[in-house]
Amino acid sequence: MLTFAEMLATPHADIEAVAAHLDRLDSERRIAEVRAVGPDAQRRLWRLARGRLLTLDHFVPPDRAPLETVRHYGRNTLPAFKIFEKRFCRPGPGHDDSVRWGYNEGSTRPLVGPGYFVLRETGGDARGEVVVDYEMIPPDKPAEWPAIKPNTAGLQRFVYAYMHDYMRKVSDHVSIGRAYRRDRETPNCFLLCREG
Repeated sequence: MLTFAEMLATPHADIEAVAAHLDRLDSERRIAEVRAVGPDAQRRLWRLARGRLLTLDHFVPPDRAPLETVRHYGRNTLPAFKIFEKRFCRPGPGHDDSVRWGYNEGSTRPLVGPGYFVLRETGGDARGEVVVDYEMIPPDKPAEWPAIKPNTAGLQRFVYAYMHDYMRKVSDHVSIGRAYRRDRETPNCFLLCREG
């Protein structure tokens, strides 16, 4: 059986076959295969996933309690610091439940900060149904998450300021994003795989 990366390398890669393959894997294997996909394959997958329906429930399933952390294991196309996580939650009581909150976890967090964001639906934007919006900062967080910092301060402004990551669905647990800065597409993509 071909791996996720091998499927994307075939001349006629099919997004439905790729999704079915990922859905059959157990969580540990799925995360490992997602984190083995390189930059060219990720950019190809971004194009293949165009138009696939994605909702906030993909990132935080409806059975999760407010402020319960949901981990998504990631791999990006940058030349260094490729492995990371995005952590999401449903807002706490009294807050807008039409969005989700999150931040970035990885080896660079002590240097560039947590990169807090609000995850929201885009209303049908062709770039993606859901966007990680770094210009919006959550008003609160789970107790165990790091301190909230604005993305325009310190070194993190070079990474997160004016950024939006548009997201597309790959499979039941996997999504692909592409970074836009000041509304301009960058060459940077990343894959996420939800735990469980």
